[in-house]
Amino acid sequence: MIGERIRKLRKSKGYSLSELAEKAGVSKSYLSYLERDLQTNPSLQFLQKISISLGTNIEYLLDGRSMDKKMEQSRLVVDEEWKKLIQKAIREGMTKEDFVNYRNYLQFQKWQSFNRKESKEEGTSG
Repeated sequence: MIGERIRKLRKSKGYSLSELAEKAGVSKSYLSYLERDLQTNPSLQFLQKISISLGTNIEYLLDGRSMDKKMEQSRLVVDEEWKKLIQKAIREGMTKEDFVNYRNYLQFQKWQSFNRKESKEEGTSG
């Protein structure tokens, strides 16, 4: 699924496999394996590089969801507890990039957990 989404996006942007691999700084052969579903468990770092190069987000690559930034912001409700947590993290030196990386890491972990669970269910149902 991830490979299929990457291939569709790559082609819609007019990139060859070699061009995307070079732009993202990843191995052409690994990218090819992923697009053909021969490799199905890419690293978070790989997904970050590809998503940036394709102008999308990791969520879309993982599960096909893509949120418009304005829609995402309109859903954001920040209560006092969130404000305090954010202020504390900033005081302790956390940057916006750290927040984004941590968020991406958590989403990646959720995706991996979901896939492991799904694989186990498929294994027991057959």
